[in-house]
Amino acid sequence: MTEQNKMKEIRIEKVTLNIGAGKEQTVVEKGLKLLSSLTGVKAVKTLSKKRIPGWGIRVGLPIGCKTTIRNGADKLITRTLSAVDNTLSEGNFDDFGNVSFGVPEYIDISDAKYEPEIGMMGLQVCITLERRGFRVSKRKISKRKVGKKHKITKEEAIGFMKTKFNLKLKEEEK
Repeated sequence: MTEQNKMKEIRIEKVTLNIGAGKEQTVVEKGLKLLSSLTGVKAVKTLSKKRIPGWGIRVGLPIGCKTTIRNGADKLITRTLSAVDNTLSEGNFDDFGNVSFGVPEYIDISDAKYEPEIGMMGLQVCITLERRGFRVSKRKISKRKVGKKHKITKEEAIGFMKTKFNLKLKEEEK
């Protein structure tokens, strides 16, 4: 009987909820309220870093909002996956072990109640997966690269999500 290497165990680093609004400031304010009500954590505005005159965007203009959840991320993932019927496609996974998907209407999320002052709006959910030892690439002193064998592949991320959250993969039509 062989033991599983603890350093190879995949875990959730964070879950980021994001709402893009463009130059509409009312949508940004509604998004801040929505993200705070869904997570219980204060959301922050995301500011533009580029000037795009065709879209009416200038540097420093709030163009969206986001919130990051680290504690209790499992419950939030379960709630948001229920909005898409626990079904994602292979295209929702990237080559580095991250998962992202959109929720078209926030009332599809379990335990979310419709609020008339917010109206109907959707959001983006991004799940970042990691293994023990990934800190070496983020620390301030003596930063190192994560080895190729230690990185999370797309197949490993899919397997993790299937076992932990009972995820079903959608068959893509070509």
